[in-house]
Amino acid sequence: MDFPIRVYYEDTDAGGVVYHANYLNFFERARTEFLRQYNFSQQELFAKSFAFVVRRVEIDYKSPARLDDLLKVETVILEVKKASVIFKQNLWKDEICLSSATVTVASVDLVKMKPVAIPDDIRQVLQIK
Repeated sequence: MDFPIRVYYEDTDAGGVVYHANYLNFFERARTEFLRQYNFSQQELFAKSFAFVVRRVEIDYKSPARLDDLLKVETVILEVKKASVIFKQNLWKDEICLSSATVTVASVDLVKMKPVAIPDDIRQVLQIK
């Protein structure tokens, strides 16, 4: 799935370059929209005391994004485990990959704040994507 991102002033430093931590925000939004396209909203998951939380991020910054750039975040699933999902995400400007990340999210029971198996309905959808 591809998710468009426009770089706004608030995303940048004084030189108009995207601040490094904001790449994580871009990747987070894309993962949320990835789930939404399969009818899994964060609010509905929260109502069931379930959430995906970031457990691990490995990020590679290759080239800077700048103010007003129109970017896209490409999101694919590398692996679905019992209680986690590993995503590969790339941030593109035209044909240039500006950054890539491997993000592991864990499924958590929000009441107990402990790992829990991914619900079957979600697992079935994620395993075929």
